[in-house]
This record gives sequence, C-alpha cells and structure tokens, in this order.
Amino acid sequence: MVNRLALFPLGTVLVPTAVLPLHVFEPRYRRLMADLGGPGGSPEGGELGIVLITRGSEVGGGESREAVGTCARVAEATRLADGRWLIAVVGEGRFQVTTWLPDDPYPLAEVRPLDEPPWDGDPGLLADTERRVRRCLALVAESGGSAAPVTFGLDAEPRRATWQLSAVAPVSVVDRQQLLETESHRCRLVRVAQMVDEVSELLALRLGEAQ
Repeated sequence: MVNRLALFPLGTVLVPTAVLPLHVFEPRYRRLMADLGGPGGSPEGGELGIVLITRGSEVGGGESREAVGTCARVAEATRLADGRWLIAVVGEGRFQVTTWLPDDPYPLAEVRPLDEPPWDGDPGLLADTERRVRRCLALVAESGGSAAPVTFGLDAEPRRATWQLSAVAPVSVVDRQQLLETESHRCRLVRVAQMVDEVSELLALRLGEAQ
C-alpha cells in the first residue's frame, strides 16, 4: 500500500518510540501545521514523515534525503503569537519512499509502510546491549558530553525496548540511520552493542589520558 505523506527533512534521525521536539518557523512548514490542523485547528494527532538530510541544509529546501524514514505523530503543539510552532512528535512506524513529489508547498512523497518484523532476539542479548549502552552513556557524562541520562527506562515489550536503545545510544546520525534501516531486531541489537562499544573504547582512552 502506497500513501502520500508530508515530510520534514532534518539533520537527525527519528526512530520508532522516540520523542523529538521541533521548532517550526519556515513558512512552508507553518503551512504544513495549518494543513494538519485544518481551519483554526491544532496539528496535534496529525502525521508527517521524518527523513534524514544527506546533503544540504534544514532551512531553505533543495536538500538530498534518505529514502527510509519514520512516520511521526504530533503529540504536542503550541502556536506562538508570531505564527511559529513548538511541537513534539513521537516516532511510530517506518516507511520507504517510493516516489519523491514536488516540494509544493512543502516536501511530499509517496511512501510504502515498512512492516514491523516479529521479535527475533533473546532476553540475554537485550540485557547485555542495555548494559553496554548504559556504560557508554556513563562515559559520555563523565567526559562532559551531552547524551541521554543513564537512568533511562525501557519498555517491557522487547521490540519497543530495542528501538529505545537505538534512540538513546550516543552514536552518529549515519549509524542511527543504519539502525533504522536494519530489518532484524536481533541484528539491530548486535549493531547497537558494537557501535556503543566503539564509542566507549574511545571515551575510556581519552579519559585515561586526561588523568
């Protein structure tokens, strides 16, 4: 099934379950908020697609974009006096762009939803990956960096927990895009663990040299 979806290209990656705050100030995206909310309404509950910019800027248009993104639901929306919006979106299902449409009046595409595969991991792998992520976040905090708190909570449902680990892992946007595109939950957990181990090794080395 192919759907038409408004897109919000960004320099970050949103994965399912994650929350992302956005400041909507460009005229094209103000128009999107108006279309989601209807005449005089709020965009809360509306859906848009978040895709990673591969080349270009978030402002002005003309950017290149990844073809796999995340459908996001507007969970909160506050309209400012000058017409700007402060919104928070929640990542839901993934999609694959099948056709890019003209950016008129804002980015649009025809997309195919990507099904959420069944859980194929195991409790031990999930717990070990969680431990590695928490260790990495602790090292980030010790080094003075900014990241998710070590005390983050995980959902009891393993597929959601896997996505949550993918969201809080302190990795690059390129790596997070790779996690988004990974089909198997087990493979995603393995990749998360490998990625954060590399970050942890580098941070531990830097912290050791600083002492």
